[in-house]
Amino acid sequence: MNRRRQVLQWAALALLSALITTGFELLHLPAALLLGPMIAAIILALRGFSITLPAPAMTAAQGVVGLMVATILPISMMAEVASQWPIVLTGTLFTIAASSLLGWLVARSGALPGTTAIWGSSPGAASAMVLLSGAYGADIRLVAFMQYLRVACVAVVATVVARLFGVADGPAASIIWFPGMPLLGVAQTLALAVVLAFVGQRLCLPGATFLLPIGTGMLLVQTGWMQIYLPPWLLALTYAAIGWSIGLRFTPATLGHALRAFPRVFASIMALIAVCGGAAWVLVHFAGIDPLTAYLATSPGGMDSIAIIAASTPVDVAFVMTMHMARFLLVLLLGPMLARWLSRPKGF
Repeated sequence: MNRRRQVLQWAALALLSALITTGFELLHLPAALLLGPMIAAIILALRGFSITLPAPAMTAAQGVVGLMVATILPISMMAEVASQWPIVLTGTLFTIAASSLLGWLVARSGALPGTTAIWGSSPGAASAMVLLSGAYGADIRLVAFMQYLRVACVAVVATVVARLFGVADGPAASIIWFPGMPLLGVAQTLALAVVLAFVGQRLCLPGATFLLPIGTGMLLVQTGWMQIYLPPWLLALTYAAIGWSIGLRFTPATLGHALRAFPRVFASIMALIAVCGGAAWVLVHFAGIDPLTAYLATSPGGMDSIAIIAASTPVDVAFVMTMHMARFLLVLLLGPMLARWLSRPKGF
C-alpha cells in the first residue's frame, strides 16, 4: 500500500506539474519548465505528500544543466569581451556590486539568512545560482524564491521597456520537443552529464557537480571532440527534476518565511532593476550604445529570458549576451567569496 501511495503521489505531481507548466507557457512566462514543477511540488508538499526526489537524480540534473550552460558560453565570446573590455568589465562589476549590496541589506534586515540572501540576489543564470547556493550552505528553497521572483520581474520590465521603444511582441516561437537529433548522440550527452556530475560530487569541492560539466563541456565542444545534444524533452525533464527537488523540500514554516520576506525581497529587486537602468543610461550617454541594447545588457539576470527578448528586438544581441555571459562567469568566480564575506556575523 505504501508503494502504491507513492506511485499515486508521483502521478499526481507529474499531472499537476504538466498543467501548471502548460498554463505558464501559454502566458509566455520565463522559466516555465522549472517554475511549473516547482510550484506543483510546493503545493503537494504542503498538502502532506511524502515523496522525495532521489539524490542521484538531482546530481544527474545538475550535470545536464552544466552541459547546457557550456553550449551557450562559446569561446568566441572572448573576442567580443576583448574588443569592449572597459565597458563590459565596468558594467559587470557595477551590477554585481549593486546586487551584493542589496542582498546584504536584505540579510541585515533579518528577512533572510545572510548566505541565502546573497546567493538569492546574485545576478546570473537563475538555475545555476540555485544549484550553486546549496553547495555553499544557503537554503536552496529561499534562494529559488528570490531568483525566480527576480527573473519574473526582470522579464516583465524588459518587455515593457522594449514596447516603449516601439518593439511589438512577435508570435511566440513554438517548441519542437522531439527534433531530429541522433539517439546515440543524445545518449552519449546524457552519459557524459551523469559521469561528470558524479565525478564532481566525489571531488568534494563546492559546486563541482555543476562546474565540472560546464568546463569539460566547453572544452569538448570548442575543440570539436564531441557535439552536445540536448533536446527540449530532456531539458524539460531535467528542469522538472530540479523543480521537484526544490519544491518537495518546502514546509509551511519555509513558505511562511518566504511570504514574510516578500515585501523586502520585492523592494530589493525593483531597486536593483532601477539601479541597473541607471547604469544603462550611463552606457547610452558615455559609450554611445543605443538605449534598448544598453538596458537589456545591464538587466539583472534572467539570462535565458533576456536572450529571447534580445533575439526578437532590433538590438546588438552579441553585446547584450556578452555582458550577461561575462557577469555569469564573474559571479561563478566571485559568488562564493562574496557570500562568505558579506554574510559574516560581524558584518551585521
